[in-house]
Amino acid sequence: MFTGIVEELGEVTAVENLGDSSRFRLRGPLVTEDAKHGDSIAVNGVCLTVVETAGGEFTADVMAETLNRSSLGALTTGSRVNLERPMAVGDRLGGHIVQGHVDGTGTILARTPSENWEIVKISLPAALRRYVVEKGSITVDGVSLTVVDAAADFFTISLIPTTLALTTLGIKEPGDPVNLEVDVIAKYVERLIGDKAEGAAK
Repeated sequence: MFTGIVEELGEVTAVENLGDSSRFRLRGPLVTEDAKHGDSIAVNGVCLTVVETAGGEFTADVMAETLNRSSLGALTTGSRVNLERPMAVGDRLGGHIVQGHVDGTGTILARTPSENWEIVKISLPAALRRYVVEKGSITVDGVSLTVVDAAADFFTISLIPTTLALTTLGIKEPGDPVNLEVDVIAKYVERLIGDKAEGAAK
């Protein structure tokens, strides 16, 4: 489990195409300082398993399913990425509960800068619309954020200077894809209510 509080702005140092999968090598001295084979690290909000670590870098295998359902397939050597280690038992939950399981991708539609923050407009897949509400939580490229406005096909977020400076959301441009993970609690509530309604109808 993660919290959506990015620890480090890393970089893709190599991408190896393996046919139906890819192996990524990523630089992240902070997140690799205590990482070992089999550990998890979130990369742009996608939970990946560490294969090897060396010299402040780690490798991770990414299957076709993940490449197809997230924006990781668009990464190339030199791409910047948000990195976060899993939450340890007893840690503060600074963001919200994040699984590292991407629900879909959106596209940055517009950026509106202000004096001390920036409003970013992101497209919203129809399948995720019911989970995104004004002032609710959403994870964008692994960053825990609060929804400002929620419309039928887009939502907006407000980024403070720290987020702009320390995550990829400060350098993403209109047209760039981003990974989206909606609040898992909303999905469980929907399933439980649906099961209850279905049982009552029998």
